[in-house]
Amino acid sequence: MTLEFRTQEVSQDMLARTRKVIAVHINYPSRAAQRGRTPEQPSYFLKPSSSLALGSADAPGTVERPAGCELLGYEGEIALVIGKSARRVGLDDAWSHVEWVTASNDLGVYDLRYADKGSNVRSKGGDGFTPVGPALIPADAVDPTQLRIRTWHNGNLVQDDTTEDLLFPFAQLVADLSQLLTLEEGDIILTGTPAGASVAKPGDVVEIEVTGGDFSSGRLATKVTEGTTPFADFGARPKTDDTQREEAYGSREAAGLPVPAAVAASVLTPEIKAKLESVATATLSSQLRKRGLNNVSIDGLQATRPERKVVGLARTLRYVPNREDLFKTHGGGFNAQKRAIDSVNEGEILVMEARGEKGTGTVGDILALRAQVRGAAAIITDGGVRDYSAVADLEMPTYFANPHPAVLGRRHIPWDTDITIACGGATVQPGDIIVADSDGILVIPPAIAVELVDDCIQQEKEETFIFQMVQEGNSVDGLYPMNKEWQARFQEWQSRQGAHSD
Repeated sequence: MTLEFRTQEVSQDMLARTRKVIAVHINYPSRAAQRGRTPEQPSYFLKPSSSLALGSADAPGTVERPAGCELLGYEGEIALVIGKSARRVGLDDAWSHVEWVTASNDLGVYDLRYADKGSNVRSKGGDGFTPVGPALIPADAVDPTQLRIRTWHNGNLVQDDTTEDLLFPFAQLVADLSQLLTLEEGDIILTGTPAGASVAKPGDVVEIEVTGGDFSSGRLATKVTEGTTPFADFGARPKTDDTQREEAYGSREAAGLPVPAAVAASVLTPEIKAKLESVATATLSSQLRKRGLNNVSIDGLQATRPERKVVGLARTLRYVPNREDLFKTHGGGFNAQKRAIDSVNEGEILVMEARGEKGTGTVGDILALRAQVRGAAAIITDGGVRDYSAVADLEMPTYFANPHPAVLGRRHIPWDTDITIACGGATVQPGDIIVADSDGILVIPPAIAVELVDDCIQQEKEETFIFQMVQEGNSVDGLYPMNKEWQARFQEWQSRQGAHSD
């Protein structure tokens, strides 16, 4: 039987018979990693059948971005079309109830997500928000674990993934849904989107293709137009914020929003960094305490290079307690630990939350070397270090609880990166300034860094004066701390020091 005969075009008549469109929230590991959460079981939402739009192989269809909306998100997805009724079917039989596979675009406006508390009725239910097609691939002719989904935005490939390692295989989705509701002929299941989904603007064209073996859905092309009819004042109106922009674009960087590290980098100029390197952590601790910050030291760690002074911006990595089923999905491959190591930048410090668990390593020689090659200023972990001798030989300092030979899977799962964490009893956020030396490790909020270090420099000048006065035989009474008389004498001394330096 020829491919041309087996493949059919999506028709308007077929869409008219569709009663239900069911969409899965998160199903691709790449999307789960991007969102920072991995569901234990699939979860779903409904899209109205009126949101369906016919795909065309000849010219792009159109979708309207509603007037007043900013964030029309696109998501390339594989759509399953049910061929025969399914009610309480088992995993082994579930795939036989799928007749066709094709491409779909799960469009939605993030501007209205707030209005329906997760149901997505307004945000994803608009007319034309579910284009499908153009061609139908026969489900019985392809392996559901070997399909490929690709998305192009204005000709640029932005999504490219396969169904080989889905969180929830397609047969599971069909069987799971059929436990409570009858899947009817023509019903469509949208099976989730991989990482790379983003925002399309008026004039943009989004194309999606599904392939399997020698079959292809063809490219489902959709052009975005600008809506002109404003929302009425008797319902929810579009509104958005930076959180929704980050969600829609996939990251703060992609949305053009400042990231904490970038904001902090504008504070940690070479001049401020040099000043921080010039003052003792004891002085910094004193000034932090004067500002009411008493819980900003990372405690209980040792250093491979205690003689070094380190100043840099924090990047963060969190480990959670090991759970064997979750380690299978999060522990292997390019996991959070490897992503953190491979994205640390020049002068940054990777801080790891290991819950003070010392019974396994959290970093070893190869990954520590990779961080050093990328220019990291240091690694800080409140857990163990593997390959201690090799790590200690690196130029880059590592601060750690203890050496330990075991690998991650004994006690830890690398979970997520660049979030607020706890390390050695201190809270650390991405972009915090870390200062470490032989006296300890301090976490400095970037917003106070400039005034803090200037006050530290002044304090050390005063302490230099006091030390000299004590050395000359003066009592510390009234001198440490200085009373008004000694303050006046200090001002005179400081003036002489300034004159000598000139």
